[in-house]
Amino acid sequence: MGIRKYGTFSPSSRWATNLDFSDITKTKPEKSLTTTLRKTGGRNNNGRKTVSSKGGGHKRRYRIIDFFYLNKGKAGIIEAIEYDPNRTANIAFVKYDVGQKGYIIAPVSVAVGTKIESSNTAKIEIGNSTELKNIPLGTMVHCVEFIPGKGAKIARSAGMGAIVLAKDNGIVHLKMPSGEVRLVSEACYATIGQVGNIEYENIVYGNAGRIRHLGVRPKSRAVVKNPVDHPMGGGEGKSSGGRHPCTPWGKITKGLKTRHKKKASDRKIVKRRKS
Repeated sequence: MGIRKYGTFSPSSRWATNLDFSDITKTKPEKSLTTTLRKTGGRNNNGRKTVSSKGGGHKRRYRIIDFFYLNKGKAGIIEAIEYDPNRTANIAFVKYDVGQKGYIIAPVSVAVGTKIESSNTAKIEIGNSTELKNIPLGTMVHCVEFIPGKGAKIARSAGMGAIVLAKDNGIVHLKMPSGEVRLVSEACYATIGQVGNIEYENIVYGNAGRIRHLGVRPKSRAVVKNPVDHPMGGGEGKSSGGRHPCTPWGKITKGLKTRHKKKASDRKIVKRRKS
């Protein structure tokens, strides 16, 4: 999939780019594999805003992706490559031998007609899924389970991929897209290959309207707010804040470590992404 440039019709379109969607073969999703998606506006179940600058945007339907590898032991054929408005990666519509249908994240270089399989005996080919213990060292994988049976959590967005570095006593060393090296059980399932739609990172939106269409609202700087809204707000004229940068609740935002040291996931990190 390539990048499409617009003509210079206005100052905003001068630098704007978009994907050409040349890989998309089907425009409407499979109705049985979609569900409603309610908007939250960045608010939690108590009605309090926990994510700022979120709201509005175009109406969407959620595509149900098979992140839990529910079709283990089955083979299928990719019937179509589709656009998904809920994620950066494209999705592939798969029809399995037993008559079932499903969506998976579309890897690089898969096309309509590609045969895929999800089992412990699957060949090491792009699009196939198997346990990490069956995957050779140096192979790039995506949609990796963090805990066996809990569903794919690692490397799911456009262009992402984790590398199998080593294996030792039932544990696999995975190099994350961030550079972090993490320990994962060899019983975790993963899909061979890199997530497709690599050119997504080269999109230039060009104007604010396209961002609002995605559900992103404007965000105000802390120093221009009133004292009632932020600790760095207030003051006559332009102000630098008068204190270290902090959150609306007074927590330091630059340099303060907030990660819990006793979390079980921390023990699985061999090398952090930051040295």
